[in-house]
Amino acid sequence: MSRTPRSLIFVGVIITMLAASSAVFAQAAPAGGGGSGGGGDYGYKFEDDPLSAGGFGPADATIRVRPGPVRTTLIRPRTSFVQEMLKSVENI
Repeated sequence: MSRTPRSLIFVGVIITMLAASSAVFAQAAPAGGGGSGGGGDYGYKFEDDPLSAGGFGPADATIRVRPGPVRTTLIRPRTSFVQEMLKSVENI
């Protein structure tokens, strides 16, 4: 009987914490309608084209990555285990 009120309190605390954390991270919408030009908006405007830097053409050098090493297992299965076992018990 006492578990039901405790679980309800626990669920209430969790819901309150989630609502409070979502309210903290929520951002208000801009009053100017969200336009990106003028009106005191803060931002950067870049005049150059980042793709005109070169090195992206078909005649430019290509970086090639070597394939990874071939790893072999340290534990190798014994394929002739039955034959070795029979040889070891022949002299008994």
